[in-house]
Amino acid sequence: MEINEKYESLIKYLKGLNKAVLAFSGGVDSTFLLHAAKEALGDDLIAVTIISPYIPKWEVEEARETSKTIGVKHVFIEAKIIDEIRNNPEDRCYLCKKAVFGEILKFASDQGIKYVMDGTNIDDMSDYRPGLKALSELNVVSPLKENEFSKSDIRELSKTAGLYTWDKPAYACLLTRIPYNTPLREEDFGKIEEAEKFMMDLGFKAVRVRCHDDLARIEIPQNERHKIFDEALLDKISKGIKNAGFKYVSLDLEGYKMGSFNQDVNKGE
Repeated sequence: MEINEKYESLIKYLKGLNKAVLAFSGGVDSTFLLHAAKEALGDDLIAVTIISPYIPKWEVEEARETSKTIGVKHVFIEAKIIDEIRNNPEDRCYLCKKAVFGEILKFASDQGIKYVMDGTNIDDMSDYRPGLKALSELNVVSPLKENEFSKSDIRELSKTAGLYTWDKPAYACLLTRIPYNTPLREEDFGKIEEAEKFMMDLGFKAVRVRCHDDLARIEIPQNERHKIFDEALLDKISKGIKNAGFKYVSLDLEGYKMGSFNQDVNKGE
């Protein structure tokens, strides 16, 4: 199907919902879906953004500004770290999604709205994502997946629509920076957020700072690894990451890998 045909199909699908709540992170996918849903549903659309210790404050603010620019009613829901994920189990994403989307569904129900949707696309099916099971069980709709949108489709149409997120690097909540089966501590999320923001300000947009207690393991894109091998820059990075709260700073020589902590997880689960 041609990309413009996909978009027409998406708009038709969204109009069929009549009213909807969108779980809005401010990322590439949910911003594109917000744009399309606004076109299809107008004022019958509400964006909901989660505020939590594991969601960077800068991302929440970006979501706020984006929803304001597009002209969509925007609501924020606070989500604490639930007891079931305190030790970061391998099904953490499933448990977390179940709890968070349960809150969003409750909000939607209170508004008399039947449908809650998210920005899952077909490329998301290739990684270990137990959270997708939770979305399925809760009957959350994924219009981009249902209409066979890939990440490249979304970026292309986002650029055409003038959305600043068209080339925004993929991002994930800060829970993914902590190894599985490791106790979650709110102070670690603060360290990670500050360290990643520091690296982003240096120009490394697609960056992950994996937290191993007092040690920070920095992942940057493979094609950008050469940029970091400058003595003055290395000293600056070391100082900046330590100022964020880490004692030791390391660089992952293999570079950034999506789902870095998923390598040892049984992907057939």
